[in-house]
Amino acid sequence: MNDLAPVAARLTEPQALTPAGFVNDFYPSFWWIPAGILAAALAIKLPSIIRLWTDPLLRAVGGLLVLALSVFVFVAPSTIRWVNQVTGVPNISGPWVYSLLTAFCGSCLLLIITWRDGLSDRSPRTRAAMRWVLGTYAAVIAALWIMFALAEMPEERLRDLDTHYANTPYAREMIVLYLLAHTVATLITNALIWNWVRTDGLDSLLRWGLKFLGVGYALQLAFDAAKLSAVGGRWAGRDLDWLSTAVAPPLACLSAILIAVGFILPHTGQYLHDRRQVRDAVRELRPLYRLMKAGGGGVPRVLRTPPELRLIRRETFIRDGLLALSRFVDADLRARSYEAALALGHPPDRAKALAAAVTVLDAADARSQGRERDGAGSGSGSGSGSGEADTTDLLRDIGAVSRALRCPDEVRAVRERAAAAGAATAAAVATAASAASAASAASAASAASADGERAGDPVGHGGTER
Repeated sequence: MNDLAPVAARLTEPQALTPAGFVNDFYPSFWWIPAGILAAALAIKLPSIIRLWTDPLLRAVGGLLVLALSVFVFVAPSTIRWVNQVTGVPNISGPWVYSLLTAFCGSCLLLIITWRDGLSDRSPRTRAAMRWVLGTYAAVIAALWIMFALAEMPEERLRDLDTHYANTPYAREMIVLYLLAHTVATLITNALIWNWVRTDGLDSLLRWGLKFLGVGYALQLAFDAAKLSAVGGRWAGRDLDWLSTAVAPPLACLSAILIAVGFILPHTGQYLHDRRQVRDAVRELRPLYRLMKAGGGGVPRVLRTPPELRLIRRETFIRDGLLALSRFVDADLRARSYEAALALGHPPDRAKALAAAVTVLDAADARSQGRERDGAGSGSGSGSGSGEADTTDLLRDIGAVSRALRCPDEVRAVRERAAAAGAATAAAVATAASAASAASAASAASAASADGERAGDPVGHGGTER
């Protein structure tokens, strides 16, 4: 008994978990991880698919995600057992999963061909390739069911159907056919993707999506290699089943995730990019919007308002406010502010925006104080004496003006320099006017003196009476 104690102790010790053991332990629930990720990807994409149902590429991506999700749902052991029990046919899940996987491969190949060549530019060669893919993979699916009907597969296998029946007539051909069809589709798709990645002028999101697809399909090739090696091992009398049950499943899961990301990234990434741009534009207009809102009113807040609608409403409100300020705009101040901004070292575009910001602030102050312009200093106004300055540039460059208002120190410096320039100009004008007035007075006095002299000389300028 004492001699058996160390052996018993070693048997009760926890064994180190190997990668294969990890996969075997978690195999029943392993497949639901990629299924959940694919379901989330489909849920993210579904609103765009419904909204843009006329876009065939979006519909194709949605169908592809549905097929990929179906593969991982029906390959789970619990689903395999349920399908077999419902139909009453042992192992009918085998050809069903093989058919879904084959349809997924053909759909990927079709989508890549259509996506790359474009919907409006299908050459005869492209249409012929698409017909070949449809015909070939439809024939493969039909052949899978014919071979399953001819095969003898009475014992239900939930995990190792490929290797357990690798030497069974017709089942053997069914297994090899689906693996070869999957491998051929993966090789062709992978080659098309990497050739496309090397094309110049691709959008960055599209290029990254293609890279994810390329890595995902490379893992698909590793999955095929593991499965074929395990089946070949059975033919050679060797036990390589662990390649099929422990190595291939993680490769399939990771591959499906990367392929889903690759197909979704260009569309979802562009959508998120556009939404971020709209939100940034709304936030960018906030300073100018608050300035216009100080004059009264504002855009009513509505729950669940799309960012695009918020941007349109904000732009409309700002432009309406600027039109209302047009009779308070001093175009001379704007010209002085532009020169002041240039003198402070700002580039022309920035100087233009700062000058417009100074002008809008001055117009808002003038409106609050009731100082309406009389049109004399309006520069190139909309009409002579109308009192309304030309606000075309302001209406067009509201984004730049709002960005300038985010830098109050720069606006203040330009405003002070423009005010100083205006004061100097006014002083110069006043001095010139004073000098002109004095000169006019002197000229008038000289003329009056000359008239007086002529009045006191009745014999004329010569002083000699004729």
